[in-house]
Amino acid sequence: MLASRRQFLMGAAALSAAVTTPETVRAMAAMQASADWALATADLEADVAPRAMRLVHGRAPAGLTGTLFRNGPGKFRRSGGSATHWFDGDGLMRAFRVNDGQVTLDARFADTPKRRWETEIDAVVTPGFGTAGDARARIGSNDDANAANTAVMTAGDEVWALWEGGAPMAMSASDLSTRRFVTLRDDLKGMPFQAHPRYDPDGTIWNIGLNGDKAVVWHLNADRSLNTARVIDLPRASYMHDFTATARHLILVLQPWVFDQRGMPYASQFAWRPELGTQVLVIDKADLSRRRIYELPTFSYFHLGDAWEDGSGTIRFDVAAGKDVAFAVAGARVLVEQRGVVPGEHAVLKLATLHTDGRAELASSGVTAEFPKSDPRRAGLPRRLTVHVAGERPDRPLPTGLATWNWDTGRSDAFTFGDTQIVEEAVFVPRGPDEADAWLIAPSINLAEGVTELHAFNAARVSDGPVATWRADIALPAGFHGIWAG
Repeated sequence: MLASRRQFLMGAAALSAAVTTPETVRAMAAMQASADWALATADLEADVAPRAMRLVHGRAPAGLTGTLFRNGPGKFRRSGGSATHWFDGDGLMRAFRVNDGQVTLDARFADTPKRRWETEIDAVVTPGFGTAGDARARIGSNDDANAANTAVMTAGDEVWALWEGGAPMAMSASDLSTRRFVTLRDDLKGMPFQAHPRYDPDGTIWNIGLNGDKAVVWHLNADRSLNTARVIDLPRASYMHDFTATARHLILVLQPWVFDQRGMPYASQFAWRPELGTQVLVIDKADLSRRRIYELPTFSYFHLGDAWEDGSGTIRFDVAAGKDVAFAVAGARVLVEQRGVVPGEHAVLKLATLHTDGRAELASSGVTAEFPKSDPRRAGLPRRLTVHVAGERPDRPLPTGLATWNWDTGRSDAFTFGDTQIVEEAVFVPRGPDEADAWLIAPSINLAEGVTELHAFNAARVSDGPVATWRADIALPAGFHGIWAG
């Protein structure tokens, strides 16, 4: 149980007194000086049984029924060795189940080979994105290192926990129990299926899996069976967490964080080469050999919004663009250490425009933003709204608010809770034909109360604040990505 930050610190103190290893001494020293945002990366020690969340503000939206599934790391520290990077904690699937104004919350860890082995030896030993691991790791395939901790997609009566470097992990949608790794084709077992699949209006799904300067292009049918899988060559071996797509094209953004050497952790293999600029590879979905490369000024990124193209063939997509990779390399380590200043500048929402004559432009909204999302009914189609987390500052490493940006008007509609909340990614839940006629559903960590909350915003009036807030009796660590099923 994790009821509050105070109980978390007291529990850690008890552990440190009982197991006085160098690792726990270092961890205790860090926690004694922990920042007020430390709950974002606090360890959850066990699964969370279903429990009611209490309505503490506003009125539940009429007709809002469904489940927000979210994934993210839930445990980082063990007495014999700990994860040193935010991206390397054990995957924790959360379910916020909304029905007739009532909300329940449950959460379970993905039962991966990595988690089973590290639980047995009580040490984090598996190499990851930013954690080096050690010789005790048991790795015979990609999925032996799979943390299943990044994103989620629905698949019938299952949800699939997604990670960058391996196969999806199937879990029960009803009770979040782990079932199996998903094999889409026997000869591609364990091949990467990344964390950000893109959906066509007909329900089919595209995704990629990276291997240096090659990528597997996955195309799934609406029932999640495999349509095709093809390996393509890339113009450079860049780190790529996300890609995007229009109705007709796949869009791969190749930032100048490029493969430089082999080694672990994974991030150590890449070098930041800003002089290379950023390339955008546009691929025809109907014929993957038909492609075009655009050149943009240098930026780093983790997340892209859904792309769209107009009648002339001009393609646009939004990106939470950074200046460099300081957060990926060092900032996410500070979050796990739970103290110190997170280096690097916060990402800014920008719009890339790719013209049919080969020109490319990048325009800035000027607003700090991460986790861009849009109306799922308009995936790959023209749209005007992007919802994103907001409120990050140079002295504050995590978002404290939510906002929408209107690309037609150039206006932001934002709400900030202040430093008492850490706000996570929001999803659109449409209720009418217009983009703005939707609910935005987002969880947060209420630092003042030491609990997780769930908020419903009116997409047309975000600045009014949440129309309803439900509060749990525990705090879950900050998650990464989610999807609404309903």
